[in-house]
Amino acid sequence: MARVTVEDCVEKVPNRFQLVMVAAQRSREISSGAEPRLERDNDKNPVVALREIADEKVSPDDLYNSIVQGLQRHVEVDEPEEDGFDAMASNPEFAGIASQMSESVAAAAGMSIDENEEEPKATASHPKVSYEDVEEDPKV
Repeated sequence: MARVTVEDCVEKVPNRFQLVMVAAQRSREISSGAEPRLERDNDKNPVVALREIADEKVSPDDLYNSIVQGLQRHVEVDEPEEDGFDAMASNPEFAGIASQMSESVAAAAGMSIDENEEEPKATASHPKVSYEDVEEDPKV
């Protein structure tokens, strides 16, 4: 094959834009040290890449996948993630801190945490309200 024409390569890769992408990828591979699969014949890397595609020495699908892998920045891993609350609950040091924090937050709100007590105590800032105290709106 004396000259590489686009028509020779388009038979292998019908989309001209995709042909440019895969030929450029193969040319980059050759530039970075990959061994050409044809004799160079004093040709530059893009010409060698097009000749390899035309002679079916490289697979356009493999080159396309190589392009995609090169552009990926984050690879999704299908591992189940541990819930943050489960991780904290399994840590005994955190359990003690959490109970102290909940008691201090409850005390700041005027409530107390007591296992024997079913309802929080009413205070001046948080009076106990029941459903009987709420008036119904006749317009509703």
